[in-house]
Amino acid sequence: MRLHLVDGTYELYRAHYSPRPGTTAPDGRDVKATAGVMDSLLALLHDEQEAVTHVAVAFDNPIRSFRNALFAGYKGDEGVPPELRAQFDLVEEAVASLGVRVWSMKDQEADDALATAAARWAGEVEQVRLLTPDKDLGQCVRGQHVVQVDRRQQKVMDAEAVKAKLGVAPESIPDLLALMGDDADGIPGLAGFGAKGAAAVLQAYGHLEAIPDSAAEWTVKVRGADKLAATLKAHREDARLYRTLATLVEDAPLPGTASLADLEWKGVPEARFKAFCEGLGLKSLQRRPKRWAA
Repeated sequence: MRLHLVDGTYELYRAHYSPRPGTTAPDGRDVKATAGVMDSLLALLHDEQEAVTHVAVAFDNPIRSFRNALFAGYKGDEGVPPELRAQFDLVEEAVASLGVRVWSMKDQEADDALATAAARWAGEVEQVRLLTPDKDLGQCVRGQHVVQVDRRQQKVMDAEAVKAKLGVAPESIPDLLALMGDDADGIPGLAGFGAKGAAAVLQAYGHLEAIPDSAAEWTVKVRGADKLAATLKAHREDARLYRTLATLVEDAPLPGTASLADLEWKGVPEARFKAFCEGLGLKSLQRRPKRWAA
């Protein structure tokens, strides 16, 4: 028994910007991204190697979350193409039509939902698979039991792979992002700290609090250490705030979900799915499902 947790917002954006042909509903709406997500999820559900038994898909809807109140520069919905923004509700309906649990996140983010579910049910399944390439989710990886899956590159990352890629253990990823920043989320980081330097320091100390103020006390050699240490000393509170922004919560509300049993995938509900496809003119998709709900 596996638990598949899908970053729906990532899937939606990936489908929107993919080279797949455009798709227009009979009423003229652009539904390319929605159709792409449905196609992608059907491929996942049909994948014998993935062997999906329990699955949920989380979406940011809206993009803004409680983190925007903590830091004005945090990512918002500015720049979201209107044709994509118009599909935020539609894609949730599309995923539900596949018989898959949908978590529509309001105050928290999709990543928080995935982190919460991973923490809550890891002990009840053979493996939790986090389907997203987002480095934020690397903090949730635990050994080979909770892993991160990049479907596009066909890579599975356990704790050792995360450390090899980012230079730090999963539990230090929020600290890493606090120092080096994360452009995708609007986290500026601290001046001078690049990925390699930040990782080197955190390899030695693990978390921000353990890093000495003076570079003379550092047990690791890092280029420009004196300047980096001075920057951290002067902006340690900023770094703590950035770490808070990068830290996923593990107590987010999961709409419609009381237990792991609520995430069991029993097949595509035929009438609902076909009616949805008919409404959007997705005739080819109607024939795709290989397993219908009883």
